[in-house]
Amino acid sequence: MKDRLKSIIEHSLTALIEQGKLPPLDLPEVKVERTKDKSHGDFACNIAMVLARSAKMNPRQIASLLVDSFSDVDFITAVEIAGPGFINFTLSSDTTQQIVKEVLDKADQFGRSTIGQGKSVQVEFVSANPTGPLHVGHGRGAAFGSAVSSLLKEAGFSVHREYYVNDAGRQMDILATSVWLRYLEACGQQLVFPSNGYRGAYVFDIAAQLKNEFGDKFVKSVGDVFTDIPDDEPQGGDKELHIDALIAKANTLLGEAAYREVFNAGLTSILSDIRADLSDFGSDYDEWFSERSLMESGVVDQVIEQLKQADMLYQEQGAWWFKSTEFGDEKDRVVVRDNGQTTYFASDIAYHLNKYQRGFDTVIDVWGSDHHGYIPRVKASLAAMQQDTERLKVLLVQFAVLYRGSEKVAMSTRSGEFVTLRELREEVGRDAARFFYVLRSADQHMDFDLELAKSQSNDNPVYYVQYAHARVCSVFRQLTERGMSWDKAAGEAELNKLVASHEQDLLTMLARYPEVIESAATNYTPHLVAHYLMDLARDFHTYYNAHQFIIDDVALSQARLTLIAAVRQVITNGLTVLGVSAPEVM
Repeated sequence: MKDRLKSIIEHSLTALIEQGKLPPLDLPEVKVERTKDKSHGDFACNIAMVLARSAKMNPRQIASLLVDSFSDVDFITAVEIAGPGFINFTLSSDTTQQIVKEVLDKADQFGRSTIGQGKSVQVEFVSANPTGPLHVGHGRGAAFGSAVSSLLKEAGFSVHREYYVNDAGRQMDILATSVWLRYLEACGQQLVFPSNGYRGAYVFDIAAQLKNEFGDKFVKSVGDVFTDIPDDEPQGGDKELHIDALIAKANTLLGEAAYREVFNAGLTSILSDIRADLSDFGSDYDEWFSERSLMESGVVDQVIEQLKQADMLYQEQGAWWFKSTEFGDEKDRVVVRDNGQTTYFASDIAYHLNKYQRGFDTVIDVWGSDHHGYIPRVKASLAAMQQDTERLKVLLVQFAVLYRGSEKVAMSTRSGEFVTLRELREEVGRDAARFFYVLRSADQHMDFDLELAKSQSNDNPVYYVQYAHARVCSVFRQLTERGMSWDKAAGEAELNKLVASHEQDLLTMLARYPEVIESAATNYTPHLVAHYLMDLARDFHTYYNAHQFIIDDVALSQARLTLIAAVRQVITNGLTVLGVSAPEVM
């Protein structure tokens, strides 16, 4: 309806200019918004005030000219000028009621838009290093990324969901070395485990699997392992030298082929768990893109050479630096270390160029908020390669903090002291976890209230919304139990009987749904959908408590049943976008 009103206003403005009633103008975008106060009508437009200065006319005079041109619009019953020049529109009751028929006719297609038609979007989200299980902090990125993907699809975009697997680089080497050292312990060796190795129980499990599969194939004496290794000094020394030396020793003692077997054992085990956890959480992907594939294909080296040829790199103290300060970054960034190894940043440059070369119109990265400083350097690298940086959208997600009672739960992958996403899902359920994660704007801090998420009360947002759906289903079960039935056609024919204030509120809420979906999709804000569903559930629960649906007045009964059937459909559609189920019984 907003689009229809915008089109009518735009057409009227053009006609008024052609008629000489308005001076020649470059018309801005016409904005039509729903009114917050029903006494002001259904929609309002401020275009008269926007045009006042350029037209050199009083805004109420412009508004009056527009109002006179709307006299023959059949779906508008009243147009009024308010305040300094707002134009308020009141829709006809027939138009308002027709939303019910539209919902039921379109069913699960209701709310879908064509604004993204012909445009492709890649959404990369989570992409956690496969160095340990996903924890509850990753869950918010998973819920947000998949909800944004679903919203874009609802808005007509072609969406490609992707997970970037960091299966190369130093952190993976630290994991491989941690697994190998635990494997040596499992084989009876006594050693002091490095302070900054990966210490979680999952490392012991992988080491045990390695021992079961390969026996003592990878056993080396502790003396050989720790000879010439710098001291581990976690309290102030350079403990990174200790773990890096152990990585080098593992490569030397095991040899390339055996080291790769240990490396792959850790990668395969953890990545398999990540895939399963995300799928069970309702976050599925079209592609799992390997960082190692970039390295082995030579693309990273090619990108570095391309930047050298463009004079975007310089060498200092043996390392190659990217001139990111020339593009507004706070300092230049290393792409090749003095030992000849490329950095994560070098891989990320190659990966983003690869995304662009695949032809996506928009590339969306969903990152944790701690990566905020990474944005300028990535955009700088794209600009250095003459790419359009506006195609890249980086959405930052604040990590959720889990509380068990009043106690904050630690989430450190290295120490192993964290609650996994799997444990959270098993404790509170997938639906509650996903809904809670998208309930707030992604860039806002979030405390995850574990006890509230498990409660079956109106204070629990997901329970409140799902209960509205279940209540509608219970009405239709009662209808069947009484030997009666819902006649959709009869109900649609009697929609004019829906005159109660609670019914009018629901009709207005239903009509808002496509607008909410479109706004949430274009602004990457799935929390708008969650809040809309809570508002719709609130209006339904109020209606349910104030009125009966199975009554002697058959015509009114059928109209009310048709209305709540539409409510049920919209709740289902909205929950589906968020990856949450719509139960029939609770």
